[in-house]
Amino acid sequence: MSKKHQAEGPLASCAKRSLEKYFRELNGEKTSNLYEMVIAEVEKPMLEVVMKYTESNQCRAAEILGINRNTLRKKLLQYHLIK
Repeated sequence: MSKKHQAEGPLASCAKRSLEKYFRELNGEKTSNLYEMVIAEVEKPMLEVVMKYTESNQCRAAEILGINRNTLRKKLLQYHLIK
């Protein structure tokens, strides 16, 4: 089965419902930077959960996330999750 025809996973379904609600509640107001807003809303809690799961082991967390450790460190600093 192609990815296009697979059922949405729970994260995708949640994101879709949240975005639909966001647009309903705009009541015609303009919005911008939606991509950045969504990424920040999802990325920070994902990093928090992964860091907790790995007991703050950045090498292990980076491996789980599929990103470079330096990229992880940059993101942790960006979201004030480390000093």
